[in-house]
Amino acid sequence: MSDIDTTIPPSGPGCVECLALPDGWWLHLRRCAICGHVGCCDSSPHQHATAHFRSTGHRYMQSYEPGEDWFWDYERQTYATGPQLAPPDSRPASQGAPAPRDRVPADWQQQLH
Repeated sequence: MSDIDTTIPPSGPGCVECLALPDGWWLHLRRCAICGHVGCCDSSPHQHATAHFRSTGHRYMQSYEPGEDWFWDYERQTYATGPQLAPPDSRPASQGAPAPRDRVPADWQQQLH
């Protein structure tokens, strides 16, 4: 885990790619432990956190959900233990999930993976 940078803050309060889409939304968020990129989880329609791993090779991510601090190692496909990352350690609790609320479709549960 020597490639983890504990000084880099997260890229923002939501999935970078979903926020760039006019109708992008997510269920849960994941934070790259190497560069701080925030992407949506594999249950979300676009699965941007895994896409980030595939395009960059950044193998470690941490949950970006309130109250969760687990890490995932994409290369080994297993949970991992990692260091404390730069704050904030989660999306704003007031944001809720799924989010952003104004983009979540009525049939969001049918769109999950």
